[in-house]
Amino acid sequence: MRPGPYERHRELLHSVVRAIAAGACHRPFTEATGQDAADAGMRSTRTAGKVFRSLLGRPFELGQPGELGRVRTESSPYGLALAIDYPRCDPAELVAAAARAAAGWRAAGPYQRAGLAVEILRRLNTRSHELALAVHHTTGQPLRAAFRAAGPPAQDRALEAVAQAFAESERVPADLHWESGERGGQPRALRGTCTLVPRGVSLLVGCPDFPLWNGCPGLFASLVTGNPVVVAPHPRSVLPLAITVRVARQVLAEAGHSPDLVTLAVAEPERHVHRRLATDPAVRIVDYTGAARFADWLEQHARQAAVFTNRTGLNTVVVDSTDNYRGLVRGLALASCRCNGTVRTTPQNILVPERGFPTDEGHRTLRDLGADLADAVDRLLAHPARAARVLGAVTADDVRGALTEAARYGPVLHASGPVAHPDHPYADLRSPLLVRLHAEDERVYTREWPGPVSFLVGTDSTSLSLALLRRTVARHGALYAAVHSTDPLVLAAAETAALDAGVHLVENLDDLPADPSSALAELPGAGAHFITGRFSVIRSRRHAPPPAPVPAPARPEATATLIDV
Repeated sequence: MRPGPYERHRELLHSVVRAIAAGACHRPFTEATGQDAADAGMRSTRTAGKVFRSLLGRPFELGQPGELGRVRTESSPYGLALAIDYPRCDPAELVAAAARAAAGWRAAGPYQRAGLAVEILRRLNTRSHELALAVHHTTGQPLRAAFRAAGPPAQDRALEAVAQAFAESERVPADLHWESGERGGQPRALRGTCTLVPRGVSLLVGCPDFPLWNGCPGLFASLVTGNPVVVAPHPRSVLPLAITVRVARQVLAEAGHSPDLVTLAVAEPERHVHRRLATDPAVRIVDYTGAARFADWLEQHARQAAVFTNRTGLNTVVVDSTDNYRGLVRGLALASCRCNGTVRTTPQNILVPERGFPTDEGHRTLRDLGADLADAVDRLLAHPARAARVLGAVTADDVRGALTEAARYGPVLHASGPVAHPDHPYADLRSPLLVRLHAEDERVYTREWPGPVSFLVGTDSTSLSLALLRRTVARHGALYAAVHSTDPLVLAAAETAALDAGVHLVENLDDLPADPSSALAELPGAGAHFITGRFSVIRSRRHAPPPAPVPAPARPEATATLIDV
C-alpha cells in the first residue's frame, strides 16, 4: 500500500520542526540545490524555459467556480509578450466554494494537511526555474534574484511556516482527563476532547514585487491550520501565484479533497477585488505584505478578520561610527541599487550626525559620505551586465513619479538616470536617487517612497538619530533597521530603540541579511500569533463513566469428604 503524504514527508517535516525548536536554521530545499538543479529534482533551465513559453498567449485554466470571463493584467518589463488570460471569477462564488470545502479539510486533521502542504512545496520546487521566469517577467527582478525569491529559499520559508503550524497543531491534546471537586463528596472524574477549529476562509493579498517570498508563508500557514485560501495576486504579478494555485489544486484533487480549498481571484485593477474580498463577512483571515497605506486600510476595514500585515515602511540606517568605512559605503550602495529599491532592506532614511562621524579612515563629514556613496553607486553600475544583474527593470509608473518628485526636496547627491540593459534595450532600468535632507524635513522622509529613493538625513547627534528611528518607525512601520557604531553603549541604545519601535535590527553588517537574496528562512513579523491566530481550540467535557467493576475470582465449591471409620 502506498504511504500517504504525511508518511512520505515525515522525516523532512520533523527535521524542520526540530531545527525550529533548537533555534537553528535548516533549509532543506536550498541545501539540496547544489550546483546542478537536476540533483535537487528540479527541471533544467532549458526545460523550464520551454514550459514557461508554453504558457504565453494562452488561457490559464484552473477549473474554478463562478467564472465570469477572462482577464489580462500583466506585461513584461523586458518586452516579452505574456498575453496570458486568467479566469475572472465572482469573488462571492470563490468564498462560498472555499467555505463548502472547509469541513472536509478540517476533518482531514493536521497530519494529512501538513503532509499535503509539503507535497505541494515539493512539486513547486521541481518548477523553481519556471517560477523564477514568471517572477522575472512580471516584477522586473533580475533573473538570479528572481530565482532566489521564488525558488528554494522561498520554499524553505514556506516550509518553516508548515512546520510551525504543524508543531502548534500537535500541541493540542486529543483527549483530556481530570478530576473535579464535589461539595461534600468524593472528587468525580471528568473526561473530554480538544479540537482545533480553523477560523475560516483565508485571503492572501499578493505583493507586486515578491509575490512568492511574501505570499507563501501565509498561504501554507492557513492550509495546515485547516483554513481554505483565496489568493488575490497583484494585477502586475499574477503568474507566479497562478502557477502556485494550479499546483496546489492538483495535489489536493489527487488526494481526494476539493481543489476549491485554494482558488485564484484575478480582476482588472479598477474592480478592487482585494478590497471586496477583504471585507467579505465570510473571510476570517487576511495576509498582506506591502505598503503601509493599504495595510492600514485593511486593519481599519477588515474588522471581521484576523489581519496579518507586514509593512515595508521606512527602512532606516543609523550611522554613528565604523571601523570599516569602505564596507559601510559598499553595503549602502548595493542595498540602494538592488532590485530597483523593492527589496526588504532598501534603506530609505540614512541618519547621520551633521558634524560627521569617526571611521577607520579618519573623520568623515556628511558631505564626504554623500560623495563616497554616489561614487560607489556609479562604480557598481559601471559595467552593464553587472548593472542588469543588480537593478532589475522598473514596472510601475509610481516609481518613475517618485524619482522625479523626491529630487525636488533637497540637494541631489546622486541623480537617478537610465541604465542600459545589454540584452533588453527597451527595459527601463534606473540608478538610485540620493537626496540630502535635514532632520526637520519629516514631512518628506516619513513618506513611504517606492523604488530606489534614499535620503541622507543630517541630525544634531546620534541620540537624535535614535529618537527619530524610534518615533518614525513606530508610527509608519519598517521591515528592518540598521545601526553602525563602534560604541557598545550606542549599540545598546539602538537595540532599545528598535524594541520600542517594534522593528528588526542588524548591527554593523555591510550586506544587510534581510534581503531575499541572502536571507535565512523566517516568518513575517507577527511571531507565534502568525500561526496560532488562525485557529481556536474548542473543548468538550463530561463525567467519565465509572470504571467497570472487576469480577471477583471464582471461589472453588466446598466438597464433602467421606471418612470411613
